Amino acid sequence: MSFKQKIIVLLATGCYVGYIPFAPGTFGSLIAIPLVWLLSKIALPLSVLAILLFIALSIRIGGEAEKIFNKKDSGCIVIDEVAGMLATFFLMPWSTQNILIGFVLFRVFDIAKPFPIRLIDKKLKGGPGVVLDDIMAGVYANLALRLVLLFLQGRT
Repeated sequence: MSFKQKIIVLLATGCYVGYIPFAPGTFGSLIAIPLVWLLSKIALPLSVLAILLFIALSIRIGGEAEKIFNKKDSGCIVIDEVAGMLATFFLMPWSTQNILIGFVLFRVFDIAKPFPIRLIDKKLKGGPGVVLDDIMAGVYANLALRLVLLFLQGRT
């Protein structure tokens, strides 16, 4: 394996978290939390730019990793979960409550793949197929988190 391929595997697997034999997507989602915290501490324009660059990089790395693993959307690839978590917490205030609820919501949407997530997963090839279904799961989780927080505010 070339040096470039080793770097791609390192990044695609979330520093090898994707090799955990059970629930690699869940562990991949967990490693996103420090990045979410960091993004919550910087100015919004810089945060948006960082998220867009991360998603673009994830698509590239995900596509290259598929070639290395010779498998469509290999379970070892978890950079897509990180990107999905960034979508989940976009414009959300940092709090333990938000992180816990958002994390669970993202995992539910990522696993259940409601329309059109499953369609995106099946129809798109390469890097976009690896990442964009997780971005959509993150968008759903973001919207659901907002609804949950509205409900919780109404109860206090």
